[in-house]
Amino acid sequence: MKIGELARRSGLSARMLRYYEAEGLLRPARTASGYRDYGEAELRAARHIRLLSASGLKVATIRQLLPCMREGEGPLFESCDGIRAALRQALAELDAQMRTLRASRAMIAGYLRDLDAPPHAHPDGPAAAGV
Repeated sequence: MKIGELARRSGLSARMLRYYEAEGLLRPARTASGYRDYGEAELRAARHIRLLSASGLKVATIRQLLPCMREGEGPLFESCDGIRAALRQALAELDAQMRTLRASRAMIAGYLRDLDAPPHAHPDGPAAAGV
């Protein structure tokens, strides 16, 4: 199938499919005239990539996990070398991002509280300086 068909069936844009190919995650065959020729294996891989990407995983982690993915019922992954470590690392990175986002949120909420407070409640504000 051509890239447009793969994009339609996988839910990924043609641009993203080309990016994933450049990253080595997809390896389509080429026709004699040089066009990409995607098969069912690339379709399965593209769907897996979309799922893993939606989980917030980076391309490097997806590259490591993709060969360990299963089809059909049961667990999503086979037990491959390093898979647990890769997932634990990705989880730790997401936890760190969440801590950072919580801190940013608290700061922004504080800014809003300051704006909503009466002017005399700001000892270091313009009213305190006689402005």
